[in-house]
Amino acid sequence: MAHIQDGVLSAPVLAGGAMLTIGLCAWSLRRARDADIPRAAVLASVFFAGSLVAIPVGPSSVHLMFSALMGMVLGGLALPAVLAALILQLVLFGFGGVTTLGVNAFNIAAPGIVAGLALQGAVARATPGRAAVLAGLGAGAAALATGGLVALSLALSASAYVPAARIMAATYLPLAVIEAVVCGAVAAYLQRARPQGWTGARA
Repeated sequence: MAHIQDGVLSAPVLAGGAMLTIGLCAWSLRRARDADIPRAAVLASVFFAGSLVAIPVGPSSVHLMFSALMGMVLGGLALPAVLAALILQLVLFGFGGVTTLGVNAFNIAAPGIVAGLALQGAVARATPGRAAVLAGLGAGAAALATGGLVALSLALSASAYVPAARIMAATYLPLAVIEAVVCGAVAAYLQRARPQGWTGARA
């Protein structure tokens, strides 16, 4: 699961994740436009609600993240949106940890931002069917990348976590398929409903 708890990661990994998240959040918020804020709030709510539904997979569990969709719509602003949702989940439900907020937010949002920025131009010009395929591929890749980052965070913290990290990374394979289908369907709908453009992603 992408919500790593307190007491699991090493201090260098925690510090690195916190610095990356704080720096990228500050940079994206400085570049944000007023029109971006309502969309960020809506997608943060979608992420918040979607990630409350955990699907058991082997010894772990996974949940929908919508990170590639957030990346296509919000660009870099997806990171503060995810961070805000994670803070609310921590306060209201005890998901994740305080010290791991930076790592968790980066692991979830960063792959989606990369996928979204890479695909937004092609998706904006595509037919609904092609937009679904492109968005689905990006969503699946982002989910797998998040699994890889979670596994890397564990492996860098202690060698004893390496076997568990490998198993956890494998649990993201079915999630990648689900993310691809859901985000592809959403992209196709948005492309039909708003052909004038809905991918407002910026770095």
